[in-house]
Amino acid sequence: MHAMNYRITLPADYDMEIIRERVATKGHLLDDFRGLGLKAYLTRERGVDGSPVNQYAPFYLWNTAEGMNSFLWGPGFRALADDFGRPAVEHWTGLGFVRGPSFTAAPRAAGRRSQRIAPGEDLAEVIARALEDLAETATRPGLHCAALLVDPRHWELLRFSLWQDAAPEEPGEDRHQVLHLSAPGIDDIRTGRQW
Repeated sequence: MHAMNYRITLPADYDMEIIRERVATKGHLLDDFRGLGLKAYLTRERGVDGSPVNQYAPFYLWNTAEGMNSFLWGPGFRALADDFGRPAVEHWTGLGFVRGPSFTAAPRAAGRRSQRIAPGEDLAEVIARALEDLAETATRPGLHCAALLVDPRHWELLRFSLWQDAAPEEPGEDRHQVLHLSAPGIDDIRTGRQW
């Protein structure tokens, strides 16, 4: 499992209806994209759920590197870059994935929380604790699914979660609205620890 996210911060007075319309007309284009586990079309709006910014922030879980590369070098990402400029694409490798009690419901909210791993911390212990937390998260009412990811370049853990209704308020977590979910390969994402 590979993860990818780009966050396009928009002006404070930006009409977010433009993003909603973009997703309504183009979101379905990845509903059967080969190699894609899921793409959550995410937004944050200034003043809503504690967000200080307007942002369009699609989040992807890929089953194959070939699918991810096909998207990045293909017409979909090119169209986004033409409209907004080429964003920096953050990416992580998967450590774990869980399905929650609301896995069959359409998610309407998402949470994204990053955590730096300090230089002196034992990697195995940090990841074991994070995987235990992910397993606990899997039991929470309203959870659709959640993934634990790592960026070994910056030694950053990332927990991404989808929720049926509102994402719970947790310290350090960015909350998003889900406008659409393309999930052609979600059933192929292996649950549990990824090694």
